[in-house]
Amino acid sequence: MEEEKKAILIDLDKVLRSKLGSKARFVPRFVVSWLKRLIHQDWINVFLEQEGDKTGAEWLCDCMKYINVTLDVHGLENLPAEDAAPCTFVSNHPLGGADGVALGSILATKYDNRIKYLVNDLLMNLPGLAPLCIPVNKTGGQSRSLPAMVQAGFASTDHMLMFPAGLCSRLIDGKVQDLPWRKTFIQKSIETQRDIVPIHFGGENSPRFYRIARWCKRLGLKVNLAMAFLPDELYKANGKTFRVDIGKPIPWQTFTKERNAAQWAEYVRNVVYNLQE
Repeated sequence: MEEEKKAILIDLDKVLRSKLGSKARFVPRFVVSWLKRLIHQDWINVFLEQEGDKTGAEWLCDCMKYINVTLDVHGLENLPAEDAAPCTFVSNHPLGGADGVALGSILATKYDNRIKYLVNDLLMNLPGLAPLCIPVNKTGGQSRSLPAMVQAGFASTDHMLMFPAGLCSRLIDGKVQDLPWRKTFIQKSIETQRDIVPIHFGGENSPRFYRIARWCKRLGLKVNLAMAFLPDELYKANGKTFRVDIGKPIPWQTFTKERNAAQWAEYVRNVVYNLQE
C-alpha cells in the first residue's frame, strides 16, 4: 500500500528524468533541491496523499479548499444546461494555476466531469487532474499524436475548456493581459459545431513573475523559465477571492467567412475582456 501511495506523489527527480533523459544526472543537486522548494513539492504532496484516488470535480473542489481560494462568480445563468450539446469554454489565463483549477471545479461539477482541458503536459503528473486533460508538451518536441488527441477531444461529447493564449498572461503595455489568442478553438468549434462560451477570470500574479517573464523575453530564452514559478504563485493565492464573469454562449454559426479564424479568435478575446466591465 505504501508503494501505491508514493506512486501518486510529485517526484521532481522523476519528472526531470522524463524530460531530460540521461542529461538529468548533470543537474546539480542543490538546483534540484531549490526547484523542489520553488514548486512546493512537499505542500503539493500532502494534498495528493490525502486525496488518494479521487479525480475530476471532487479532486478540483478539494483543491480549491486546500489552496483556500474563493470565487465571486457572475453569469452562472449563462452556462448551457447540463444536457446541452458539447461547447467550447474559453478564458483568459491570468494566473496559470488557480484559474485553471477554479474554472475546472465550476465546469466539472456542472457537467458531471464531461470536460477536457487542453493543458501543459506537466499537469499529467497530478493524478486527480489527468483524466480531464489533453496534454500539450511545452518543454520539448511536440508529440505527433497531438492533432489526433485534440480532434478526438472536440469530436467527443465532452465540453472543452481552453486558454487560447497558450501561456498565462504577461504584463503588456502596463496591463496584465493574454498574448494573442491562437485560432485552433475557432477552427475546431466550427468543424464540430460547438458554441463558444466566453469567460473572464480576474486576477494577476506577483510582480516577480512578470519581471522574470520580461527578462526571459529580453534575453531570448527558449525555455519558459517563468513557468517554473507558477506553483509558487498558486501557493501565494492562499486566502484570495477572484472574480469570474461568464458570458452568453456565442453560436458557432457566428464565425462566418467574412473574417478568418485568427480574426475571429481576436474577436472572442475582446468579448472576454469586455466581460469585466
